[in-house]
Amino acid sequence: MTLTAKWRQWLPYLGIAVVVAYCLAPFYWMLVSSLRRTGDIFSTSLFPSPVSFENYRSVFSPAQGFTRALLNSLIVAGITTAMSLLLATFTAYAMARLEFRFKRLILTLIIATSMFPVVSIVVPLLKLFTDIGWINTYQSMIVPSMSFTLPLAVWNLTTFFRQMPDELEHAAMVDGCTRGQAFRKVIVPLAAPGIFTTAIITFIAAWNEFLIALSMTNKPDMQTATVAISKFSGATTYQTPFGSQMAAGVVVTIPLVVMVLLFQRRIVAGLTAGAAK
Repeated sequence: MTLTAKWRQWLPYLGIAVVVAYCLAPFYWMLVSSLRRTGDIFSTSLFPSPVSFENYRSVFSPAQGFTRALLNSLIVAGITTAMSLLLATFTAYAMARLEFRFKRLILTLIIATSMFPVVSIVVPLLKLFTDIGWINTYQSMIVPSMSFTLPLAVWNLTTFFRQMPDELEHAAMVDGCTRGQAFRKVIVPLAAPGIFTTAIITFIAAWNEFLIALSMTNKPDMQTATVAISKFSGATTYQTPFGSQMAAGVVVTIPLVVMVLLFQRRIVAGLTAGAAK
């Protein structure tokens, strides 16, 4: 094998390595910075020397209230995901199976709503929630978050349900099932990979949400993790606690990474389901 042929053989792997390094470099630098001492935070070395966990101790100190913020993020993201998935499953099934006028227009409007920037809806929602007493409540963060997670879930599940043959329901109905029983006992179990993948994507979107949580809460015990990180304070008034923010960023990222690693097979199965017959 000639030298040129060897280069061509390894060129795709080299391209993959460059892309992976480019994507992971910010996360690596965040991890390294979180393990530096406060006095070494502006060091440019690739490895922390010495390794220090003072930033993590600072993050979980009672004064920061970060543990409560993590719990708030889990509650908001979990409920948002559950409600979005429940509504999206029925909506997507109807869009995929039923024939009615303006179906394509309705689906287009559903996905179009997710294209509006979040900042465009924050001000009117803030006024509305202030009038009805929803400020500093979980629902003030959950309901607006569904404005972008629900269209995403409907779009994904509609595409998935369309790949499933109609004969599945017909066979179940011949065996005595109603349309609802066929959906519940046959379609939903078979659609589990797509539903699970949509749940992961929705949860990540809700977990990372910042602007709505920042606007709808002003009490520290109701803030989510992303908001709490932005409000970390340094030792002095004008000091930015880069180390603590990096450590908190690592802590917030870990649940998502662990979740993806544990369920990667289901995620890949859901993304590739229906790609080939």
